[in-house]
Amino acid sequence: MRTGNTRKNTDLKISDMCDTMIRTIIILSVVCLIGCQGRKTPSQPTASASTATGILTGAEQTEKYVPYLVGKRIAIMANPSTVIGDVHLVDSLLNLNIDIVKVFGPEHGFRGDASAGVKVQDEIDAKTGIPIISLYGSKNKPDSMDLADVDILIYDLQDVGCRFYTNINALSRLMEACAENDRELMILDRPNPNGYLIDGPVLDMQYRSGIGMFPIPMSHGLTVAEFAQMANGEGWLTNGITCRLNIVEVANYSHEMPYTLPVPPSPNLNTQQSVLLYPSTCMFEGTYLNHGRGTYTPFAVLGSPELEGIYDFSFTPKSIPGMAENPLFMGKLCFGIDLREYDTHLLRQSGKINLRWIIELYQAHPRKELFFDSSLSNQMGVIERLIGHSQFRDQIISGASEEEIRASWEPGLTEYKEMRKKYLLYP
Repeated sequence: MRTGNTRKNTDLKISDMCDTMIRTIIILSVVCLIGCQGRKTPSQPTASASTATGILTGAEQTEKYVPYLVGKRIAIMANPSTVIGDVHLVDSLLNLNIDIVKVFGPEHGFRGDASAGVKVQDEIDAKTGIPIISLYGSKNKPDSMDLADVDILIYDLQDVGCRFYTNINALSRLMEACAENDRELMILDRPNPNGYLIDGPVLDMQYRSGIGMFPIPMSHGLTVAEFAQMANGEGWLTNGITCRLNIVEVANYSHEMPYTLPVPPSPNLNTQQSVLLYPSTCMFEGTYLNHGRGTYTPFAVLGSPELEGIYDFSFTPKSIPGMAENPLFMGKLCFGIDLREYDTHLLRQSGKINLRWIIELYQAHPRKELFFDSSLSNQMGVIERLIGHSQFRDQIISGASEEEIRASWEPGLTEYKEMRKKYLLYP
């Protein structure tokens, strides 16, 4: 009797193993097909720098991680930038019968249709039927109930390399949740389009906020996986806990390489021009100037009605659903600086954030007492929280030179650059 049962159980195990092997072979075949298609099918018709250099994102290298996901329950933090070519990663994995049990949505939501700073609610994704748990609403990180039916979490969001871009904050909270609940976090790394740029003052932690949580410069020169290693290594997670990471690195990439994003990373970074200007123009969110919100070229135009007669260029902000419902100076003609055709290679050549624009616009503004009054502009916060430095406002007001301002960022910036070397994954 025992012998018969043993043989039957053995036959069942062999059958299960065969089924698993066949399934794995099929998945690997489809993985190769999806990976090749993703690499050949850009989401935009223009050729990107990544095509010329052969850069492959972590997500595109499906052969490196899909077999590992077979038979596991998967949760993903994703948004519209989570793609392989022009196919969303969630759709690709579902087509491979990977068990995606839920999606965690960041700022702007899983489908990217929420404006900046707008709280997002939990929902069921209409396309896939998968539950979406918002981490930019009533809570900002998963709890133990959220992770009870999850074996592995995947993080795959396109970042732009700035401290005040909130994706790295969401990543740190996801890392904490994984560490607290003994879950593995897989990061599908992506290039940093501003990876060459390491500049700005290191955040003074007295200005820690939702737009700056870690002692890093305004432009930090890291990919998200490198940041995750730094957060672990420097003990920045709550109570110094560390997260178990599984990183799929970008292939054929270095920080100096230009990289054109195949998909806009968020509604107001809707062009490559805005992405490359963002480290220099996001600081205007701490001023009483419109920086393109309410236009289709955010972060690429700067101005206000008070500058009429001083600048010839003008634009009129309007309500744009999903981008800016109530922008500063809505319906009013604003005058100022047009950066839509600015040669961003000049930023790359300088290796610095551009401070000349904010110095110029302050000097030109006829009502200087309003310039840094962001309470009037209904924007993200005061200039100190964006810059992360106590002296910047007074430096601009007093007419300090760019060289004097930069000198006040030391020795912190140099010390950060040295510390950063410990966590680099790319040359």
